[in-house]
Amino acid sequence: MEDRKKHSDKVTAAGSLVALGIIYGDIGTSPLYVMSAIIGQSVISPELVVGSLSCIFWTLTLQTTVKYVILVLRADNRGEGGIFSLYTLVRRHAKWLTIPAIIGGATVLADGIITPPISVASAVEGLELRYPELERFILPIVLAILTLIFLVQALGTKVVGRSFGPIMMVWFSMLGTLGVIWVARDWTILRAVNPLYAYQLLVEYPGGFWLLGAIFLCTTGAEALYSDMGHTGRANIRVSWVFVKTCLLLQYFGQGVWLLEQQGQLLQGRKPIYELMPDWFLLPGVIIATLAAIIASQAMISGSFTLISEAIRLNFWPKVRLVFPSDQKGQLYVPSINWLLWLGCIGVVFYFKESSRMEAAYGLAITLTMLMNTLMMAYYLYSHRYNFYFVLLFLVGYLIIEGSFLTANLLKFTAGGWVSMLIASLMAGVMIIWLRAFKIKARLTEYVKLDQYIEPLRDLSHDKSIPKYATHLVFMSNASRANEIESKIIYSIFQKRPKRADIYWFVHVDTLDDPYTMEYKVNIIEADDIIKVTFKLGFRVEQRINLYFRKVIEDLVMNKEVDITSRYESLSKQNVIGDFRFVVLEKFLSYENELPFFERVTMEAYFFIKSFTNSEDKWFGLDSSSVKVEKVPLIIRPAENVRLKRVKA
Repeated sequence: MEDRKKHSDKVTAAGSLVALGIIYGDIGTSPLYVMSAIIGQSVISPELVVGSLSCIFWTLTLQTTVKYVILVLRADNRGEGGIFSLYTLVRRHAKWLTIPAIIGGATVLADGIITPPISVASAVEGLELRYPELERFILPIVLAILTLIFLVQALGTKVVGRSFGPIMMVWFSMLGTLGVIWVARDWTILRAVNPLYAYQLLVEYPGGFWLLGAIFLCTTGAEALYSDMGHTGRANIRVSWVFVKTCLLLQYFGQGVWLLEQQGQLLQGRKPIYELMPDWFLLPGVIIATLAAIIASQAMISGSFTLISEAIRLNFWPKVRLVFPSDQKGQLYVPSINWLLWLGCIGVVFYFKESSRMEAAYGLAITLTMLMNTLMMAYYLYSHRYNFYFVLLFLVGYLIIEGSFLTANLLKFTAGGWVSMLIASLMAGVMIIWLRAFKIKARLTEYVKLDQYIEPLRDLSHDKSIPKYATHLVFMSNASRANEIESKIIYSIFQKRPKRADIYWFVHVDTLDDPYTMEYKVNIIEADDIIKVTFKLGFRVEQRINLYFRKVIEDLVMNKEVDITSRYESLSKQNVIGDFRFVVLEKFLSYENELPFFERVTMEAYFFIKSFTNSEDKWFGLDSSSVKVEKVPLIIRPAENVRLKRVKA
């Protein structure tokens, strides 16, 4: 734990470069569309331009720098960050924090569907400036780039990832250089640093407050600074942010100078970022912007994969298939989520068609994410005994700031914001169903004491009238206590089909709030007869129980705690290792249930979704050739008062 903490606080040139590549994609591509979103159909005026720049400066300062870079990055779970990592740090203190965690996680996933289309479309649309005849090809080009991005996910991003940092370095350097060139034409633009101009825009300018919905787009990637902390470390993010923020502000201020030269006019679809470029540089600029947009999309997709893997282990999401394309830390591919995001992105492109219309759907979901983050962060600060008045100032201050952004973003609801909210609602619905069903099952699962079955299991093991089922019979169990087991397992061993074995193993997997713990403990209930193994795995550790169990066996044999030699006489003479067979009990909803309406809907939805996901054996990483999956009925509330009358034959 200490080593990971030190890694998080260590600054390196390589780490800072990696941070540029995988953390700042979303917030780094915001200059492509923020100013055009703010100006919209309005007549360009000094009050609008300077006031907007002032709002952008203070949004990046208060929301991104103070909240995330300085404060939220403190809440690391062994170097890991993100909405669910923060949740694991505070959930033991208050159960109600599950609600903001689910809302925050769902809105992050919704943002992952909106970010790639708006970033790629905003970049590619720059081609129209040089080649107007390409206008009808913009949509197919955007669709092709998005499809390619999702196709390469299965290969992993190890090789491509190495180039992300240098490309983003070129991108930010380009933003800063173009910004400086234009700011040098009118240094008075720097007066926008004065918060008075922001106040005048929001309070005195007609409809100025509602511009916060567009202004908020400059900080939409701030959540990624926290979510991806585990990849680069806190210190590298803080150092690289100084460079990133400087380049972003120079670019925004440079766009402001160009806009002031157009005062009295309408923007009419022009993108200020491309207007800053000399004609000879436009094509290279569009290419660099497109590469930056691809990287921003890649970062959101990878972040969604990580989020889902955490949600699964926290019982917020179905146990879908996880793939690890390489041995590099953080490399993860979730096929079902990959294609779900792809369908969502394609749908967004076909529905909105151009980036200016996508802006309406963008921002609303991520505002909710930030609000949920504020609630949990405030509780984290309170539970870690920070000064009460400081915590209160943090909570009230950011509820006002983010509440204002949310209120302004609600204006976008009918124009397209409903799309992101619909996506977030569907995601949250799945999480709620899964968590609620997990609690219903846990509440009604019956456990028995293993001590009571030592003698019966020993007798069964020596009963030669029953054919031997396996030398080593391994049951996956949900019972967390060392001396307990589910009654369904006992039923399977003695009644479903008597399962005679030489040694009965019971394996339980305990998912911890710590992300990378890999520990196990062994309880020998009866020597050479009954053994329980409990794995304690962090919520980011891959479930490879077959491999881990083999390691446990090796350790036990080395310590001479167990003899795994086959007990068949002919094989025992040859010192042949006995066979291992896993049994996984998979529940289905029994027809015998009489449930209240909401519980019935929840459980039916749970089992419907579950039918599309991995079976338990695949989830645990068990070797399919040695696994038996048994279906057992889940009787939650059996039917009562069955009116069945016997009649004479």
